[in-house]
Amino acid sequence: MRQDGAKQSLGSVPHLNKMILSVRFNSRDNCVDSMKKVIELIRVSTEGQAGSDRASIPAQRTVNARTATAYGLKIVKTIEMADVSGAAVLQAPEMQLLIKMMADPEIHGVVAREFSRLMRPENFGDYALLQVFVESKTILYLPEGPMDLSSKTGRLMGTIRAAIAGLERTEILERIWSSKEEKRRRGELGQSKVVLPFGVDYDQGVWFYKPEAEKVREAFRRFLAGDSNYKALAEMVGVTPRGMHVIMRNPIWKGWRIIDKKRDMSASGKCTKPGGRQGDRRKILRSPDEIIRVKVIEEPLITEADFDRAQLLMNTKQKKHWRTQPNYVRRFTYNGFLNCSECGALLYTNYRRQDYYVCKNRRVDGTCATPYMRRDRLEEDLDSLFSRHLSDEVFLESIASRYQQSTNSGDGANKLLRLQSQGTKLSERRDRVLDGYFEGVIPRGDRDKRIGFIDAEIASVERLMLEVNPTPTLTAASLAEAFSPFCEWDYLQRDDKRKLLQAVIPSIHVANYVVSGISVFGSNENTRTDRDSSPPPT
Repeated sequence: MRQDGAKQSLGSVPHLNKMILSVRFNSRDNCVDSMKKVIELIRVSTEGQAGSDRASIPAQRTVNARTATAYGLKIVKTIEMADVSGAAVLQAPEMQLLIKMMADPEIHGVVAREFSRLMRPENFGDYALLQVFVESKTILYLPEGPMDLSSKTGRLMGTIRAAIAGLERTEILERIWSSKEEKRRRGELGQSKVVLPFGVDYDQGVWFYKPEAEKVREAFRRFLAGDSNYKALAEMVGVTPRGMHVIMRNPIWKGWRIIDKKRDMSASGKCTKPGGRQGDRRKILRSPDEIIRVKVIEEPLITEADFDRAQLLMNTKQKKHWRTQPNYVRRFTYNGFLNCSECGALLYTNYRRQDYYVCKNRRVDGTCATPYMRRDRLEEDLDSLFSRHLSDEVFLESIASRYQQSTNSGDGANKLLRLQSQGTKLSERRDRVLDGYFEGVIPRGDRDKRIGFIDAEIASVERLMLEVNPTPTLTAASLAEAFSPFCEWDYLQRDDKRKLLQAVIPSIHVANYVVSGISVFGSNENTRTDRDSSPPPT
């Protein structure tokens, strides 16, 4: 009775009821606030896996939520990547954002469904991502448990798990490749229809010609009759001149499918799109024992005799082309290295009574008004630039001075000064903590906690400073050392000049004989075929 009376008397006091409820709610809020903040990582390798009809992303969300609940974690941000291979995660902007957020001391860890969602390394450079976890002291949470990569056990297990994930990726590729190869040997289509030639289709194991293949038959007839102009044939078929050449080389027109190339499955053969998105692999020639030859169409579009005769004529035409003549002297030194400073397009070589450089956009569609530039005059100016100016100390000093002015001015310079001041204050704060420990004011556990927090802030500030000013200081001495090979420029032959340009100069921006800029220390080999765009003078 006393207990019941006590309960009744307490329940009759409204202020006490409010106090009890307040305590209960506050304890619940404190529990939520004390939860460790983590980032959720979701990655799928293809765009198809990210589709609304696929369950990959929702399944990862469900598992990550279960992991967060099990370990008392609070997901404050979700990083979602689609069409990104596990071997190219470091190139994705989403992963770069994750790395920046991991530098925040409030971020305790990263939650993922499995280790392979983080990475599937293809080379040793990919393991740099694990070092980011170590430096930021970020914990990786998986359904089977947390992994502290900064500890001895975590470092060992992280390296092993990464190696296993990379091995799984290699095995997956090998299985897919072997399955496709078996289909090709049986005369089937080993992948999607995007690889089918013009005018050819495949359905339910049967190869056949489409109605537009009749244009190809007419092109072969005209070519064998003496009309060997690829441009005219291409206009009739509705393709490009280069595409017409490729079409006429395909043995599918005599009923045979011959596969003499393959994708390079090595790490160097991987090509990614901007942002680390899935790209393709470069093609390489197959060894003789790997070449696949199979008859897929019984009634060919072109007889074997006519096809072989057309190939002979095409080979003869190619051998007699002026570009392939052994005695042809290449006259242009800077072709492939020049870009129009007005529109940015590549400069072509052209012969009109004399040799000229001309903007691609002017020659192709007339959208650029940059005038033709005579080869002898422009190359003389460029030779003077490389042999004299790039070895002149006064000229290089002016470039370095203007560069420093541009990098040390504006908001970037002010932000850099603020970060430097913040870094100095953090270093002083760290020294005060150590002084307090040495004087016996701060215990060891408190010292480690404070030092760890300060070190994390210092690392974050240092990363921000690199983003503001990521390039090293440029001086006249460093420029002179870089351009020292150009001192002998006047004595070099054309081929030697091009080799030096290939190593140092990726692009020269010029218009109307005025050089507006030079991009250095990079390359774009796709524009350096070393082939003139016009025939030699008669």
